[in-house]
Amino acid sequence: MAAAIRALLVAALTTAALFGTALGASYTVGAPAGSWDLRTNYTQWTSSIRFYTGDELRFQYPAATHNVVEVTKTAYDNCSSSSPIATFPSGNDVIPLAAVGTRYFICGLPGHCAGGMKIQVNVESKVVRCRGRGARQRCRQTTPPASSAPQAGSEPVLALGLGAVVAGLMLFF
Repeated sequence: MAAAIRALLVAALTTAALFGTALGASYTVGAPAGSWDLRTNYTQWTSSIRFYTGDELRFQYPAATHNVVEVTKTAYDNCSSSSPIATFPSGNDVIPLAAVGTRYFICGLPGHCAGGMKIQVNVESKVVRCRGRGARQRCRQTTPPASSAPQAGSEPVLALGLGAVVAGLMLFF
């Protein structure tokens, strides 16, 4: 019986973790005033956003005139796309920010990176703080700034995930 309860708890926690990842914000690079282009100031754009694990970047641009290349810091600093980590050429590229750390993206076409088409994204961890024990345990995620709040419509998913965790904890204790 105890093994079944533990298995249920593990399943509930895993489900909640997966739902938590799905609740990230989606950012269209350069929006609302720009896009992935030579006119947008990406340093200014990123300065007002805190990126968290589970968020995603959406690069939108004409595929015939630009691309997105993920590179190392050295390649970013030198505007070099010769040894890319990944290349995204579709014009509507969605890149998940799944891990904590700094990621670097440039346009790999000649002169575009030097012209300002480069972006550094610092990804932070979502922090969950819990108080209490057993059925009285209350957890909350630290509230990110409004600009990085989950998208509308994600509340039912959050409630389902939290409900699974609470049910698992009640069974366990």
